[in-house]
Amino acid sequence: MRRRLLVVEDDPVINQALSDRLVAEGYDVVRAWDGPGAVAVFGEQAPDLVVLDVMLPGYDGHEVCRRIQAERPVPVIMLTARAEEADVLVGLGVGADDYVTKPFRMRELVARISALLRRVERAGELAGRRPLELGELRIDQAGRRVWRAGEELHLTPTEFDLLACLAAEPGAVVGRDRLMAQVWGWPGATGTRTVDSHVKGLRAKIGADLVRTVHGVGYALDVEAVR
Repeated sequence: MRRRLLVVEDDPVINQALSDRLVAEGYDVVRAWDGPGAVAVFGEQAPDLVVLDVMLPGYDGHEVCRRIQAERPVPVIMLTARAEEADVLVGLGVGADDYVTKPFRMRELVARISALLRRVERAGELAGRRPLELGELRIDQAGRRVWRAGEELHLTPTEFDLLACLAAEPGAVVGRDRLMAQVWGWPGATGTRTVDSHVKGLRAKIGADLVRTVHGVGYALDVEAVR
């Protein structure tokens, strides 16, 4: 079944070029050029993934992301001309799964879209798994829900996958390259900044004490803190 993607970009040249490439890759594509239009098309067309520019007329990409995620959880890749950490964290905080900095290579964006859709498919395969109990941390992989000390934590899809990857081997150090391969589906990629930004967002939600940094290597779920 062909996946349907929503492309939201106010620059008509970029919008057309991106849409044409995605159609050539085998996707169905619907488009919008401003914030209100993006929310309306999302509700009408129910896309499987959204490629969303940050700077939009009407209201910006962050507001669009917040509104569509409140309506129905969906994978979102944000396009931004600003790569500062604060801007990235705002996007992650409203429900974005990934971000691509302009100018971007079309080939890379297509690869990220494909990887994100594969992660969503894998999530459906976990429906029969029992929740993972690690001290005061409870991870329901089927429902993609997380609790700490009985309080539910609201993670983005990428934050959840990142936590699940670390929780699979509590206490073990997972290198950034392995996280890129398992969470983002980019084997051999160098995405230190991507990983670090998502870890920072994850820590802000589950508690900084739960994720231990091993400088120059990667991250680990701190077993003692979990207990």
